[in-house]
Amino acid sequence: MAAPAAVTSSFGFNNLMETFSVEVHRAENRPLNVPLIAPFTIASSRLDKVENVAIRIELRNGCVGWGESPILPFVTAEDQTTAMAKASEACQLLRSYPAMTLGAVLREIGGLLPGHEFASVRAGVEMALIDAVANSIGIPLWRLFGGATNTITTDITIPIVSPSEAAALASSYGKQGFTTLKLKVGKNLKADIEVLQAIRMAHPKCSFILDANEGYKPAAAIEVLDKLHEMGVIPVLFEQPVHRDDWEGLGHVSHYAKAKYGVSVAADESCRSLSDVKKIVEGELADVINIKLTKVGVLGALEIIEVARKSGLNLMIGGMVETRLAMGFAGHLAAGLGCFKFIDLDTPLLLSEDPVLEGYEVHGADYKFTNARGHGGFLHWDNIACKLLVPISHAYGAI
Repeated sequence: MAAPAAVTSSFGFNNLMETFSVEVHRAENRPLNVPLIAPFTIASSRLDKVENVAIRIELRNGCVGWGESPILPFVTAEDQTTAMAKASEACQLLRSYPAMTLGAVLREIGGLLPGHEFASVRAGVEMALIDAVANSIGIPLWRLFGGATNTITTDITIPIVSPSEAAALASSYGKQGFTTLKLKVGKNLKADIEVLQAIRMAHPKCSFILDANEGYKPAAAIEVLDKLHEMGVIPVLFEQPVHRDDWEGLGHVSHYAKAKYGVSVAADESCRSLSDVKKIVEGELADVINIKLTKVGVLGALEIIEVARKSGLNLMIGGMVETRLAMGFAGHLAAGLGCFKFIDLDTPLLLSEDPVLEGYEVHGADYKFTNARGHGGFLHWDNIACKLLVPISHAYGAI
């Protein structure tokens, strides 16, 4: 297995954790509700609208940081109500803390919001704190995390839809410059094959990532690979083919895919902690680890990345259904570290509105991160408050 790309020397994020003093002046959270262009269906759930949580933290020095806690039913442990309550609790504690190092503050937050149960809220608070600190020292996040590059190229996702809808999306994405399509599969084997055939006709030169979101039994996952081979199609990656707890099945599909077709298998839902990564490494259960800040938080992700790289695993970075706040933070991280083989940071492109002002530049499949301090993007906080007064039926009438 090829080793991931090396991470360049950084501005010293670990050193900054123990030397930069943080004193929070204001901290608050609000619902971040955004319409989707169309319903987003995967094997385990369907999302008709984004109902995330936005977090704003202002330090005593006047610098502001932004975070987002994405909520995806049946994937994240929190719903929006729970996330709002826990984020409010975290913000209240942050306002009460005396000045302390960034590392100390983040450890306190980790204690309040532990494990997978509150990982999405923890990630949002960590994002906002780190963004505020990057603003304080005047550097963009991608430089803070290593400065390897300031650009990334993402795939784009086609959810579970009809063959004709999939073909139309594939054709449109091809014209926009997307060369890698990530196809959601796992609900119906026959329908999945029909959709793959339609996409192949509409965008013949595209590369495929298959994402089953735990939807297949091992035998069905192998059948998909065999049928695709008969069609002359070899996916570049097969993501989470089986249930998250089916470790034996994951290893079986992974070994078969690699040995017979040279296809890598990624663990996503099966990788929600450092102990999961160690289990995957020890059992040789997958070739790729999908890093999502929402699953493990920012600090948890950095820890997992280090272990995965040392173990020779390749890395993918993805997200839930997020705005450019959370997706931008993940993109800065990926660009700065420069060690991700697969980039799956497309969901802001699936939203019918973009509530984020400024931030990274989008050119088709390519994202460019500027030298603006921190994340570079922000929300109009008062507008978010006003939107809460709009009846839900009116706000999402277009969906």
